[in-house]
Amino acid sequence: MERKSHLLKGIPVLASLNIKKTVEFYKTKLGFNKVGYLDDNYAVIARDNFVIHFWKCNDKIHPENTSSYVDVEDIDTVYEELKAFGVIHPNGTLKNHPYGMREFAILDLDGNMIKFGQEIKNSV
Repeated sequence: MERKSHLLKGIPVLASLNIKKTVEFYKTKLGFNKVGYLDDNYAVIARDNFVIHFWKCNDKIHPENTSSYVDVEDIDTVYEELKAFGVIHPNGTLKNHPYGMREFAILDLDGNMIKFGQEIKNSV
């Protein structure tokens, strides 16, 4: 059976221990500047073309075991921007990986990890 293309993009839905504190963190530390929805139990926020949904939870096990990945342009600039806010994961500094990606990771205030990556272009 032939499948047609219908899937447009993935949007992570991450856990938050306090929705309003999470949104404030993403705005002030990560530069998210669009709030599509916000109440005490759910939020939708964005920066550029990266949209994240958050749901309220009461157990830190959820955010501490959750992650998301976002492809970026000019990863070195993004890394320096976020490094200045002290959010880089202790084991997630910027580096090239053998699978062809240049990546780093951040942790939010609840423990969600977001990895940022850019494909390494081979010079000819």
